[in-house]
Parts: sequence; C-alpha cells; structure tokens
Amino acid sequence: MHRAASHNSPLNSRMTRRGFLTATAGAAGAVAAAPLLAACGSGGAPAKTGAVSTSLLERILPKYKASSLVKPDYPSIAGSSPAYLSYPTNLVRTVTGIPGSGGSYSAITPLWGTIPSANNPFDQAVNSALGATVSVAPANGNNYATILPQLFSGNKLPDWIQVPTFWAPPLNFGQAAEDRLADLTPYLAGSKINQYPNLAAIFSDGWQAGIWDDKLYGFPSYTAGFNVGYQLYYRADILDSLGVGTPNVTSINDLWDLAQEVNDPKGKRWAMGDIFGYLFQPYNYASWMLDDKGNLITMYESDGIIEAMNWMAKAIKAGLVHPDQVAGNFGNGITEFYSGQMVIVSDGMGAWNAADAQKGQASNKKYTRASFDFFTASGSGTPQIPLEAATAWTSYLNKSLTAKQIEECLRIANYLAAPFGSYEYNLLNYGVEGVDYTAGSAGPQLTSNGTKYAGSSVSTYNFLVSPNNATYNAGYPQVTKACATWGQRNAKSGYQPLFYELNVTVPNSLSSPNAFTPFTQTDNIMYEVARGRASIADYQSTLATWKRDGGNKLKSFYEGVLAQQKKLGTA
Repeated sequence: MHRAASHNSPLNSRMTRRGFLTATAGAAGAVAAAPLLAACGSGGAPAKTGAVSTSLLERILPKYKASSLVKPDYPSIAGSSPAYLSYPTNLVRTVTGIPGSGGSYSAITPLWGTIPSANNPFDQAVNSALGATVSVAPANGNNYATILPQLFSGNKLPDWIQVPTFWAPPLNFGQAAEDRLADLTPYLAGSKINQYPNLAAIFSDGWQAGIWDDKLYGFPSYTAGFNVGYQLYYRADILDSLGVGTPNVTSINDLWDLAQEVNDPKGKRWAMGDIFGYLFQPYNYASWMLDDKGNLITMYESDGIIEAMNWMAKAIKAGLVHPDQVAGNFGNGITEFYSGQMVIVSDGMGAWNAADAQKGQASNKKYTRASFDFFTASGSGTPQIPLEAATAWTSYLNKSLTAKQIEECLRIANYLAAPFGSYEYNLLNYGVEGVDYTAGSAGPQLTSNGTKYAGSSVSTYNFLVSPNNATYNAGYPQVTKACATWGQRNAKSGYQPLFYELNVTVPNSLSSPNAFTPFTQTDNIMYEVARGRASIADYQSTLATWKRDGGNKLKSFYEGVLAQQKKLGTA
C-alpha cells in the first residue's frame, strides 16, 4: 500500500506509550509548526515567516493539474485515496527522454530499517534512468531529529534534504529557509509548474507545507487529501467467530457495550488496548479550537479531553484494557493484536495494508483487520475529525545550487513524482524486472536483491518527492477493498482545523510552553488520570500551572495569528 506518512509513517509508534502521547499532542493540525504567517501577538517578536493573503497564496502555489494514468477501482471521494485492486500491466512512460544532464547531487533522508550500501545496483539503475547521480545517504530515522540541527547549525547541508514538518520548529525554520534553502517560487509558482506535469499533479495542499516567508521552498511527499492521525481498528474475524458480525458503533456507549461483550480476560482476550489516543475523534477536540464563546483554547482546556480521560479510566478500572497496556508495556502491542489478545486498538492509517495482513495471518490464518466508522460520543449529530496536514514530509534544495542545477533537480523531481501505473513509478518502487522483482499475477514481487535494495523499507527516493497517495496491496485485494470503501465513507467527516497547514515559527521565549511538556512527556498527566493515579483536579492544577508558566502567553501569540489570518482572509 502506498499512502501518506504523517501519523501514518514509520514514526507512528504502533500502540506504544509514544502513540498515546502523539495522538494527544498532534490530534489535529499543527501545535508548533504549520505555512505563511508571522504572528504579532504578545509573547515575543514577530516570527520570521511572513504573512500571506489568499490572493498571494494563490500566486505562490503551483497550479494543480490532475493526472490519472489508470482508472482506479475505487475513486477518490471527498479526498480519500484512489485504490487499485490489481497492478497495471501496461506501464506508461510519463517522462520523455532523460531528465538529468549529468549532474551529481548529495541527499539525506530518514530511514527506519537497515541502511543499504551506497551505490548499490538499484541506485545505479535509478541514476542511469535519471541521467544524473543522486547519492542518497539515508540516516537513522530514530536519530533524525538530532541530526538535523547539526546539519543546519554547522552549515553542512547536502544538496537535497528531507525535513519533516514536525521537526522544523526547533530549527527556527522560517529563518533557516531564507538563509540556507533554494527558493522554488520562480520555477514552480502558478502555471510555471506545467512544464513538470508530474509535479503539477500533486495536490496544492501538499505544496503549501513547503511555503515559508511568502516563498515556496519545499517538495511534498506522500500527499493525501484525506489524512487523519488515528483510526479505531478491530479484529473482524474474532467478532465473526463470536457471532457479533460487523459492529454498529455509533456512540461511545455502543463501543462500551461491544467491549463488555467481547472481553474475556480468563481466556486471555481483552476488549481493547489503550485507545485514549483515538478519543479526540468522538469527543471532538483538536489541538487548537474555539470554545462555545468563540475564545481560542488548546485541546487541553476542552471539555472533551476531560470526558475522554474519564472514559479511559472507567475502561481500565473495568478490566477491559490489556494489562500490558495499563502497565505501559506497549512494545508487544502489535503482537498481542495479531494473537487476538486485544480486539480493539487505535493506530494510524498506515497500519492497514498488505504487510499487516501478511504478518497477522502468519499468527492466525483468519486474521482480518477492520476499522470502525467515525462516530460521535453521544450518538447524535454528524461525526467529525480534524484533518492532519496533507503531508508531513517535505524536502528542500540547498541555496548554494546554481539556477541550472536547480532546473536539473526539478526535472529529476518530476521523474520521482511519476504516479502509480507509470514506468517511472515502477522503477522507483520495485527496481528492475528480473533483478529486483519478478512480474506475477499479483503484481511485482521483490526478489531477495530487491528486498535488500529496492523495496519501500530500504529505498528513500520517495522522501525527496513522491506522487499523491494511491492504495494498492499486492496479493491482498480484500485489504484494498476494505480500506478504500472505509475511506470513501468516512472522508466526508474530515475538516480543516484552526491553523491547518500554517507554518508558524513560535518565538524562542515561548518554546517551553509550546512544548506542552506536562501533556506530552512520558507518564504525562492524562496517562496518570486514565490509570487512576491522578485525579481530574490534579489535571486541572497541572493545566493551571502550564498556563501561568507561559501557556497564556502562547495562547495570546496564537490569538494574534488567528486575527491576522482573519484579516488576510486565510482563516
């Protein structure tokens, strides 16, 4: 499956304590970074990001021009990713000639997995097709956040680098972009992008993630029109075996009733894992939001998060949650889901794919993952969920490159952005037929050589730039169907929260409250309340301390951001 990576990325720790934290810290939109605004609220000097009106934004953004080589079996509805049950047999070349002109470029991207040797056969095949040498040096994804500051502060940037949006804030990125990165606006703004049709086919929201200080700097990867942080999954095969069938959960009470029905601790089957990270959806809170009086608040001040903590505490007290999850031992979470010890879990969109089905069925041949549709806590009203940014992955070119080098990199980027169904996409994702993969009825099957060098777990060209998400699961069409139809049904529930895709650099004086440490650290206050080791009164006291120690100033800063957005017509 080829999908977005935000919370759906290798960074999204599956059913770990970090997963518990990230869902609360990033349940909707940007807390610390999000294009185009220098806020003038109290709490520090204006951020180095600039302010963009709607009309200026339209001139900066590349003009979107849709391209579809293959008709999807499940077309996009309200932003859901198009899905394909089979792999195209007649691949189309979308790039005429060789894009490169012999240049050599260094690149750094993150990689979660074994780093392949440099200049391996797959890299040689890709560079031969590009007509240039793009030497990607993948860095350990687990340490990438610490590597980036060293590269920027030491002025050791490569020619091309991936900087995830969630790791941009510590880099003072608005200023860093101006000082160190190439401005792509003169090359790609508006209809200028038409000479790069594969780049033009990337959604505008993806490009917006790379705008800083009124200029376009970044290339987007893994762009999705419908991208959410968490889904609530369940073992459909277990519910079938219990005679429950497809559950009809339309309220939090329905979820409770189902959990009680399937819970069997004596049989080593618990209803759920720690699903607090998902509860922002039914209880309807987002990172930044307006209260009933129209005042700007953080989600930590919302009534919804109090209700979510109380519900999770009730579930734990009732024995519905796996004891490892209660104890904070999340490392075996996915194994416990596969083995049937947990029936209901929360996880990112990227958890639902062929690899998951393959691993799950190795534990139980009947293993079937499914997802609940979005619902409201009360069971009434329309379900909503705040959208994540269209992408969390943006790459940049070094400002030291000449105009000719930038133009060569743009042609290379156009090749890398070739969509599903193209010859170029096939090469970049599977390598060379007969060497890296064999063609079968279920699509390309990686050889041992391909698994070592060309597979998505080791190749990182997609982190430089990649096409919009498309869903395809080789050999598992039933997974594609289930995932795609879920997306078609639920994408309409997504909404753009406050500060959606706005890159705001918070002043250094507010860096401490902006870290939201009491709420995002290990064993945070919400985690403790859910386990009965702290009370709601303790939570309110922690919140009051955070507000007194800079939280209120941070809110004032963001009130300035919101006021400026309203003035410019971008709110």
